[in-house]
Amino acid sequence: MSVATVELPERAAARVRRSAGWALVALSLSTLLSSLGTSIANVAMPTLAQAFGAPFQDVQWIVLAYLLATTALVVAVGRLGDIVGRRRLMTTGILVFTAASLLCGAAPTLGFLVAARVAQGLGAAVMMALAVALAGEAGSKAKAGSTLGLLGTMSAVGTALGPSLGGALIAGVGWRAIFLVNLPIGLAAAFLVRRHLPPDPSPGTADRPAFDKSGSLLLALTLVAYALAMTPGRDGFGPVDAGLLVAALLGATAFAIVERRSASPLVRLDLFRQPVLAAGFAANALVTTVVMATLVVGPFHLSGALALDAAQAGLAMSCGPLVAALAGVPAGRLVDRLGAARMVDAGLALMAIGASTLPLMPISLGVFGYVVPLAVVTAGYALFQAANGTAVMAQADPTQRGVVSGLLNLSRNLGLVTGASAMGAVFAAGAATSDVASADPAAIAAGMRAAFVVAAGLVAIAIAVTVASRR
Repeated sequence: MSVATVELPERAAARVRRSAGWALVALSLSTLLSSLGTSIANVAMPTLAQAFGAPFQDVQWIVLAYLLATTALVVAVGRLGDIVGRRRLMTTGILVFTAASLLCGAAPTLGFLVAARVAQGLGAAVMMALAVALAGEAGSKAKAGSTLGLLGTMSAVGTALGPSLGGALIAGVGWRAIFLVNLPIGLAAAFLVRRHLPPDPSPGTADRPAFDKSGSLLLALTLVAYALAMTPGRDGFGPVDAGLLVAALLGATAFAIVERRSASPLVRLDLFRQPVLAAGFAANALVTTVVMATLVVGPFHLSGALALDAAQAGLAMSCGPLVAALAGVPAGRLVDRLGAARMVDAGLALMAIGASTLPLMPISLGVFGYVVPLAVVTAGYALFQAANGTAVMAQADPTQRGVVSGLLNLSRNLGLVTGASAMGAVFAAGAATSDVASADPAAIAAGMRAAFVVAAGLVAIAIAVTVASRR
């Protein structure tokens, strides 16, 4: 046997490893883009209000339109990827996001910018839904936890990088640059996805299930109604918000009826009868609600109760995303080594410890008494995300990986939307005032304690749901 015949399999294996590595780079860039799309726009709202001469209530639709589009469409595009091919749809989604970013950067009016942000949210929904689904195809099953940990790290990096990068671009170039910066990243990600991800199978047209258009539309309208109901205006939760919430409940009921009768449903309702999947979705929504509490309550507590200036409060708030970014990859490796179920428990335990400790910290400890428990909560969340994602995707049927990944992302988005409203309301109730911005330090500290007592309770429910699912 010649040396060449021995080296050929080794070279082929090396090429496969290199291609898998580049595929993970592509998925990481996609995850970075989708999280950056949210965080980088927040910091630009004062500048955009001035540029377009519009009030804040109108400008906030730049952020809200993106969130509504991703929340409403993430399940539908995940299912569409299962039907038409995940690599094909992922490439299309990245290109849609990139083209929409160009339109955002060239927007002549506020209405045009909001419409372009909807299109950008559509592309982001594809990337969110399919990155996790494709991760299992890009890497080995033995390293599924490490792969999801890497994606979690990139999501945290995008969240942490957005405000600082956006601020630098606005100061140095102008607000249009915060959207145009996506162009080279998006084009690189699309090229790598097309080049290095495994090709889609090509089933015959007769074997391809139909896409559930009516179910997709009904679910999208239901989710938009719920998200709008949970995003009340400055006058608080009013009759319009209550009407939207009722519409969302009726829409969810109608969606369940339509899906039960559909020959090719968007979401197979029997998925929720699988204990690991149902518990994974529920726990994901609960713990993400807790994480949102840190983002809603944190700025008021740091500035109002601890008397930090804007720069100091921003630095303290950045500790959460920084810990998540640093913990993501090690958390994934722990999942691969010790098992997903054990690490789900460990992540939830860390979150419970951090959330329970925060209300007990005296004000005299200053920022240290807030940042340390926050770091524990965030590290636990990073571990939970890697472990829960691994456990859920391991249970997903290969033909349903896209829709299961979409549901996983949907549960996260619903936690964020619910947390922003519900935990803000708990905070205000604990502070015993409707105007938290002008409350005294003692009242703000009382509101923070109330919010995190509820947060600890939500983590306890997540633990109970997870344990019960295994019985």
